[in-house]
Amino acid sequence: MFADLIDQPALVLAVSGGPDSTALMWLAARWRKRRRRGPKLIAVTVDHGLRPAARREATDVKRLAKRLGIAHRILRWTGRKPPTGLQEKARAARYQLIAAAAARARATCVLTAHTVDDQAETILFRLARGSGLAGLAGMARVRPLVMPATGVFLVRPLLELPKSRLIATLRAAGVAAADDPSNRDPRFARTRLRALMPALAREGLDAPSFARLARRARRADAAIEFAVVAAAETLTAGHWSERGPIVFPAQAFAALPAEVALRLLGRAVASVGDEGPVELGKLEALFAALASAGQERLRRTLAGAVVSLGDGRIAVDRAPPRRHRRSPTQSPRKSRPKRQKSPNFM
Repeated sequence: MFADLIDQPALVLAVSGGPDSTALMWLAARWRKRRRRGPKLIAVTVDHGLRPAARREATDVKRLAKRLGIAHRILRWTGRKPPTGLQEKARAARYQLIAAAAARARATCVLTAHTVDDQAETILFRLARGSGLAGLAGMARVRPLVMPATGVFLVRPLLELPKSRLIATLRAAGVAAADDPSNRDPRFARTRLRALMPALAREGLDAPSFARLARRARRADAAIEFAVVAAAETLTAGHWSERGPIVFPAQAFAALPAEVALRLLGRAVASVGDEGPVELGKLEALFAALASAGQERLRRTLAGAVVSLGDGRIAVDRAPPRRHRRSPTQSPRKSRPKRQKSPNFM
């Protein structure tokens, strides 16, 4: 699970104190102790300030880390908490704090304890929200930790293991772990979906089945992405400018397989636009409009880009700035960062 990380100078372990992350810390400590050389291990625990017990749990993690010979840091999410979308915003804040801690430790890898059960929940969550093939590929073992780019990567070494095995590992080692009651709070969508898993498993849709679906979807997704890169090289000449225009011959674009053309269009909009990720549903609507326009001219905006059809070509340009008054304290819009590539050690 950790063998490809042996040459890293340091590894940051995200440890909440729950059974999964506690098992991650215990396993990583055992792995490192049995080797003459290897990375320095640093455990970090984020106190979101949402539960009174969180501070005590963070202290318990610190105590266990000391016993295992691992450095430990407690990170706190301070300030007012949002009234809506709490889990999503807490997750974003957690990763920002952990990425900053990794940068201070000069570590390029942060390890989390996501399991095959988490993978199944993620796929079910995305399926319920109408995700495309890329979403159904689930969580990757390695991905950039946060955007904008920081050079820090998130690694999930336990992604093929069931949660039950981690719990059994802790029980055999005599190591206690915390219980977060928010994991059973029915206000959160993931909790409600988690409650469906036993019934789905009885019908054959257990966690390994979802993980198998993710692997197959990831394989198909990689093939499509390869075709998109080839189409971009064939239909456009030279380097894509972040301000545009990116131009496709309309006839050649229409001859592409629909999924390849859709992704190529989305990649162009994301490259030129400056309003964040391109929503799949809106991209599909734009793609359908282009397909049905025929010889007619068309002009649409999406995610900070303007897409026009005419004179036998499709052009993607940066949309003109919106007309609105900016407050004196509002900072100017920043350009969208380039996508990071995974490091070579994977």
